[in-house]
Amino acid sequence: MPRVSDMKERLMDAAMDLIWENSYGATSVDAICERAGAKKGSFYYFFKSKSELAAAALEDCWNKKKAEMDSIFSPTVPPLERFDRYFNFVHDRLAEVQKKCGSILGCPFISVGSEVSTQDQIVRETIDRIMDRKLNYFVSAVRDAAAEGVIDAPDPVAKARALFSCYQGMMAQARIQNDIELLRGFKEVAIEVLGVKRTSAMSSS
Repeated sequence: MPRVSDMKERLMDAAMDLIWENSYGATSVDAICERAGAKKGSFYYFFKSKSELAAAALEDCWNKKKAEMDSIFSPTVPPLERFDRYFNFVHDRLAEVQKKCGSILGCPFISVGSEVSTQDQIVRETIDRIMDRKLNYFVSAVRDAAAEGVIDAPDPVAKARALFSCYQGMMAQARIQNDIELLRGFKEVAIEVLGVKRTSAMSSS
């Protein structure tokens, strides 16, 4: 029997899992409560609506990922290696999910954001904030790579945004085609987008 003390966390975890596996629109409050082992009264004790729960679940999901992102993009790691490590991390994580559920689920923030962008302001604004935080890791790495002379980036923000958008698009394509190998081959794309000098290219492993 779930403890009342951890029910809010269970509801957020259940919502995140169901929304990522299915979609925001297809996930009902009843389904979330069933997955969390909660009664509807508990749901409305913590959250006013599915929208409010989804926003909280997305923030909670990001907070759980932040330590990993901080480690991957640590300033102590060479800038191109940061991208190398990040692409490996995402590939391996999505490959594990594919083995578990049979499908590539892609980025949960992009998946939900593209679905609700014109429908739910609370969720959209939450995703906007999270995506800005993710982009900042790319900006920092691009700026440091330019400072080291391994790429040319007169406008680090623009170059980081181009790479970030390209990678999100590749994840969407991998999800549509259910093909994890599309992500494995992204490093060569990243090298071209960044304009990496070949003597400093990222690992191809």
